[in-house]
Amino acid sequence: MTWSILVRDPETGGLGAAVASRFFAVGGLCIHVEGGVAALATQALVNPMYAVHAMPHLRDGEPAEAVLRSVVDPDPLADQRQFHIIDAYGRIAQHSGRDCVTWAGHVQGQDVSVAGNMLAAQNVVQATLEGYLKATGSMAERLLSAMEAGEAAGGDKRGRQSAGLKICTRDPYPDLDIRSDDHPDPLADLRRLHRISLERYAVFRRHLAGRDSPWGEAERGVIEAAIARDGGRST
Repeated sequence: MTWSILVRDPETGGLGAAVASRFFAVGGLCIHVEGGVAALATQALVNPMYAVHAMPHLRDGEPAEAVLRSVVDPDPLADQRQFHIIDAYGRIAQHSGRDCVTWAGHVQGQDVSVAGNMLAAQNVVQATLEGYLKATGSMAERLLSAMEAGEAAGGDKRGRQSAGLKICTRDPYPDLDIRSDDHPDPLADLRRLHRISLERYAVFRRHLAGRDSPWGEAERGVIEAAIARDGGRST
């Protein structure tokens, strides 16, 4: 029902994920990202518990492939599920069950994993991969370009309904987490939300508490000055 992309920035260690589907609120169930740990997606016959069980092992630094096998192999419905992971070291693991609705499968490149099922054609995942590798700009912009390339190649064979995008750099919570849950053109709506996020939110987010600053910035004048200086810029 879905295709998704997971990425890692080798320079910053940032992790990101994007997903689209002819399914309501796909971003709420399928993609999971934690800074310094991993990005993963569970789809097809979604099993949200895959993320619940996988993330603690990934936090401990266990390799992505071993973690994937530990949650997929015991599952009696694994043949109907799709699951992929990219961890903080860039290690990728992918599973596409043999009974996933066609077209279903996965591809990967350096620091990029793409998987999809119920797609219009095999080239949807390849176009998404190539779209990311060719794109420029921030991670969010590249993820959006990648998903748009997959949509142009056919996307979900049933049509469009929802999309989501999530990015984490260092913290357990996201730098950016946007969703279009029910929209005739959800990827265009994600573009709109991303543009709005740059006006104030992206700058405000940099001043919140996190691993680099346990209490964050409390002085409103400092934050407002940064918004006035940097708001609206691509980050």
